[in-house]
Amino acid sequence: MRLSQCHNFHDFRQLAKRRLPGPIFNYIDGGADDETTLRQNTSSFDHCDLLPSVLTGVSDVDMSVTVMGQKLDMPVYCSPTALQRLFHHKGERAVAAAAEKYGTMFGVSSLGTVSLEELRQKHKNPQVYQFYFHKDRGLNAAMMQRAKEAGVEVMMLTVDSITGGNRERDLRTGFSIPFRLTLEGLIQFAIKPMWGINYVTHERFRLPQLEEHVDMGGGASSIGGYFTEMLDPSMNWDDVAEMVRDWDGQFCLKGIMTVEDARRAAEIGCTGIVLSNHGGRQLDGSRTPFDQLSEIVDAVGDRLDVMMDSGIQRGTHVLKALSLGAKAVGIGRGYLYPLAAAGQPGVERALGLMRAEIERDMKLMGVTSVDQLSRDSVRFRGQ
Repeated sequence: MRLSQCHNFHDFRQLAKRRLPGPIFNYIDGGADDETTLRQNTSSFDHCDLLPSVLTGVSDVDMSVTVMGQKLDMPVYCSPTALQRLFHHKGERAVAAAAEKYGTMFGVSSLGTVSLEELRQKHKNPQVYQFYFHKDRGLNAAMMQRAKEAGVEVMMLTVDSITGGNRERDLRTGFSIPFRLTLEGLIQFAIKPMWGINYVTHERFRLPQLEEHVDMGGGASSIGGYFTEMLDPSMNWDDVAEMVRDWDGQFCLKGIMTVEDARRAAEIGCTGIVLSNHGGRQLDGSRTPFDQLSEIVDAVGDRLDVMMDSGIQRGTHVLKALSLGAKAVGIGRGYLYPLAAAGQPGVERALGLMRAEIERDMKLMGVTSVDQLSRDSVRFRGQ
């Protein structure tokens, strides 16, 4: 199977599965507990039907959007994800370059493997910095100041990861950073030697946003320990309100799922929220962002920009979300599988296919711009 034979999300997933050692593939692929929410994130789109209009004249399509003050050439952005250089040695460098080619936004995680400064200097497209709330308030302030000095446009605080989800695939393989693999996990690495060759022949794996605070040698703190030891489960709305004031710019909360929380986000001055259940990787059994989208847009859509992620695999999924009022949607696995499969060319192909799908689907819907999509563009089964 070659990159040219990848035509959709599932093809990229299969190619990534062939190229990655099992423990690393399962880290991307897996969810929490029984993975019920992971599956429902995508299936939730199935009970919503598109209603196309005809004879509207659709020779030219404009799919650009403006979200949190950032102009995007397409309504899909690359959500911040951790540990990208584990999946391909280019990691965030490949994703940022591909996102720039398609004129969209990309995110850098506090658990990212390339420095946010390097990416901001090299690429001109909008950049999000995603971070977690630490017990050390000084560390929180320092991370925000660092992002401000680097020229990052959007600060994104993840609020659904006060503790790590129960990802049983990782427990079975022993996946962790640093590696503590089970025998089965070691065998999986042995039968995919090219990954190991790439890993040891390129620059040392680092977490430049956190390397002063997380010991990659497994001493003071590992990645697992990071979530259990360094993050602050006492974080509350007053803490976040202070951060919003200190940042004094585009500030987004990722992981909002209720109307009440969406209203609180607007009240403390957030300019955006991302409806998200972390791709089904945190609280299994939680509701899907798509199913929550309408009521949250109705409640706060006039006060801040509402986005969503988790489960987006098709251009039609994007149009359904936009029709319900999302300003843009984020993808995670949608670019991580292509990254693992083929690096920057893989991510470029994935974004190119998504852009082509959205353009084709907009024409088939009879709309020439995103703002022509509305609740009248969709019907839910049974209505």
